[in-house]
Amino acid sequence: MGMQATSKGNMPVVLLKEGGSETKGRDAQKNNIAASKIIAEIVHTSLGPRGMDKMLVDSLGDVTITNDGATILKEIDVQHPAAKMLVEISKTTDNEVGDGTTSAVVLAGALLENAESLIDQDVHPTIIVDGYRKAARKAKQFLESIADTVSANDKNILTKIAKTSMQTKLVRKDSDQLAEIIVKSVLAVAEKDGDSFDVDIDDIKVEKKAGGSIKDSMIIQGIVLDKEVVHGGMPRKITDAKIALINTALEISKTETDAKINISNPQQLKSFLDEENRMLKTMVDKVIGSGANVVLCQKGIDDMAQHYLAKAGIVAVRRIKESDLTKLAKATGARIVTNLDDLFEKDLGVADLVEERKIEEDKWVFVEGCKHPKSVTLLLRGGSQRVVDEVERSVHDALMVVKDVIENPSIVAGGGAPETFAATKLRNWSKSLEGREQLAAEKFADALEAIPLTLAENAGMDPIDTLTLLRSKQQKGEKWTGIDVMKSKITNMKSSDIIEPLAVKLQIVSASAEAACMILRIDDVIATQKSAGGPPPGAEGGMPGMGGMPGMGGMPGMGGMPDMGGMM
Repeated sequence: MGMQATSKGNMPVVLLKEGGSETKGRDAQKNNIAASKIIAEIVHTSLGPRGMDKMLVDSLGDVTITNDGATILKEIDVQHPAAKMLVEISKTTDNEVGDGTTSAVVLAGALLENAESLIDQDVHPTIIVDGYRKAARKAKQFLESIADTVSANDKNILTKIAKTSMQTKLVRKDSDQLAEIIVKSVLAVAEKDGDSFDVDIDDIKVEKKAGGSIKDSMIIQGIVLDKEVVHGGMPRKITDAKIALINTALEISKTETDAKINISNPQQLKSFLDEENRMLKTMVDKVIGSGANVVLCQKGIDDMAQHYLAKAGIVAVRRIKESDLTKLAKATGARIVTNLDDLFEKDLGVADLVEERKIEEDKWVFVEGCKHPKSVTLLLRGGSQRVVDEVERSVHDALMVVKDVIENPSIVAGGGAPETFAATKLRNWSKSLEGREQLAAEKFADALEAIPLTLAENAGMDPIDTLTLLRSKQQKGEKWTGIDVMKSKITNMKSSDIIEPLAVKLQIVSASAEAACMILRIDDVIATQKSAGGPPPGAEGGMPGMGGMPGMGGMPGMGGMPDMGGMM
């Protein structure tokens, strides 16, 4: 359709090359908002303990079953540019705080939907954006004012936090037991830094294996390696292990340049091979000399070296990932050695037990019983591969929320209580604003209530009755009133032990407000089409799926046929 203007001599000026397209003004906004609403609709049914799961099948036929907002949006390949922004906020929320990914998208969708009604009343988008920004700042203050400060290593609170995060997931039935090992593992790797704590989630290695049931998941005070012992002659179990971590190869290195050796009689060949063996034996002797009885190597181990190690009764594992080696160093207290010449007894790590065990078909090496491990492993089990994958995602969320509270020890109740509280306060505050921003702030308050509303809908409660009752209780000052989804009633969420980190709530408000404001400020979408494989010249909709059906895009140039009905 090309972007055109007319010059003085009435000659049309074409700016975009063929196949490019432009959507302007109201149309562009409507289109972007419609796409964003579709994204929010996809995930909103999976919010809360009564939320449903999604089954996603990719182009290769791999199946993912999950109700983790970030995972759902990552797996469906979203084409629409505005919808991609909502996928991004779920990603950032996942990386920052780990939980609340679905809520962030639901809230952003509600903010845009409410803005749309204001745009229809001719309120300028810039004014809505200003109102939203002020309201978001205020909402965060209200949330901070309602939060309770706790002590960072209060096991009881942390366990409740982990359990709340898992209430919405497949692992709900086993959340008691999982919460316990999750809290243990996070407290094990938490580093005290002055008055506060630092937690690096990477120090917790999560290994998953189908088989058994979720109940068989456990914490290992050490590291599990998905490798087997290299040589059949080595012991399968070593107690009181002294561990050498080596990131160099126990092999004879080849020369950098091309070198030829001319051998003219068998005697020379024998001495050449003997020398190779002698070099390997020297390497192994250095390891034996240090007193190590377990060698964990990042690179390869030569067959001959394996033989010598086995003869000395040393267990060796090769080709260990670098990240695992770092975790092993933290767990066992060993130093990673690059050159065998500086491997001494003081560099060795210790563990009560190093053992090769068979898990399902695979043999794995367990390094466990480390004294004060700064790195631990969670071994997750489940009835099938799909189940274990979902357990892993749920455990990741739970680990993250426990980390959030340890690093920033403020908590709020869940069940939509803090959102309703902030919405009620915002409504009163919005009256102090002059001009049309007041309308935007009110809409922001309405949008916050989308969270309790969705929770109620998913639980099969009447959304309107629920919301009116919630509002009236909040007006009376019962600030912890929320929706107990499992009992389908409105109650004090604090006493139901449904609590969440304040950090998650703040992240949800900031991320969704920023995304909504960004989308609202767009008034022009210009799409350029690559010349090859684009729609025929003159067809509308250069961007996949921008025409006909907003946000449904999948095939480039679907927009060319506004009347899709005729084909069906």
